[in-house]
Amino acid sequence: MKILFSIDSLQQGGAEQSIAHTIKYFSKDIQVSVLYFYPKSDLLTTYEELNCHIISMNLQGKYNWRKAILGMVKVLKEEKPDIVVTSLYRSNIISRIACKITGTKLIGTFVDDSYNIERRRTFKGLGLLKYHYTWFLDRITSFIPYAWISNSKSIGENNAQKLGLPHSKIKVIYRGRNSSVFHEWKMPDLTEFKFVTIGRLYEKKGYPELIEAFSQLSKNHKNATLVIYGEGTYRKEIEKQIAFYQLQDKITLAGNVPNAWMKIYESHCFVFPSRFEGFSGALVEAMMTGVPIISSDIPMNLEAVEHHQTALVHQLKNVKGLSAKMEEMIINYPSMVQMGSRARKLAIEKFDIKNIAKQYERLLRQFVDEK
Repeated sequence: MKILFSIDSLQQGGAEQSIAHTIKYFSKDIQVSVLYFYPKSDLLTTYEELNCHIISMNLQGKYNWRKAILGMVKVLKEEKPDIVVTSLYRSNIISRIACKITGTKLIGTFVDDSYNIERRRTFKGLGLLKYHYTWFLDRITSFIPYAWISNSKSIGENNAQKLGLPHSKIKVIYRGRNSSVFHEWKMPDLTEFKFVTIGRLYEKKGYPELIEAFSQLSKNHKNATLVIYGEGTYRKEIEKQIAFYQLQDKITLAGNVPNAWMKIYESHCFVFPSRFEGFSGALVEAMMTGVPIISSDIPMNLEAVEHHQTALVHQLKNVKGLSAKMEEMIINYPSMVQMGSRARKLAIEKFDIKNIAKQYERLLRQFVDEK
């Protein structure tokens, strides 16, 4: 079986990493090609180590639709894949048109809750107009994929509603990680209490409420610190907020770090206040370490963790609630450590990448065989 994965770029992101993790454990008889359209290639070495055929279109500009579509049509005629799997918006649109032209079977993926109300609220003026145009283009081409794979049940349901798709076309396969590389977390020294989070520096990750919640917490817990791993366009706003609360000596913006999940082992708690997400690989990684977790109550997160069983869960965008959960984490820490152990056990059983890859492979073989 020949599979072509198409994706916007190979930058450091959840979808890009998940594809690499998955194809690593495909059967040897599967030939994998990866087509990426735009120049960012932070993960190029990771993909090269998988011995898959990598094709770069190296498009300049943000869209360049015509060149992208014609280029992919050429690739499809040369590669002759049995099936194409596409991820992320620009790649989705390009792949749909190109696969329609060539008659190639296409599988779409849902990796994010693109049209939820929280995301819509972030757009104004021309940005809102662009948001609606994006949705319109997405919807009128959504009939082209043969089927869809969603990385969470709630994401699949939400996208199906917004794009007018039958639920029968959507299959759910969660994101996975290689559990064998995650040794069990051991509690660091408690001279300071270190919270850590991992994610791009975007407002949607819940950084405004996290920093405000931490400012409230730090008034009573002087030994608490917060480290944020990731980079993005929201950095300046975060720096302003940190300065406003005079927390420069308490909060560290560590930037992009290779294998950032390894930094979780240096912390006492992983906090994940995201406003909207795909099914988070970072959350799964934290679960696999066994570190105690605080998470927002968005539906995608609740498919991974359960309040007071495998994580403390706070109400979305509720600063007081988040601060209270951070305080509960510190005060009741021995029971929180036990909660982290339960999360690790669940994650290894449910999200191990070898099992996830088998599910993915089995489903793609089924799609190829179906007429």
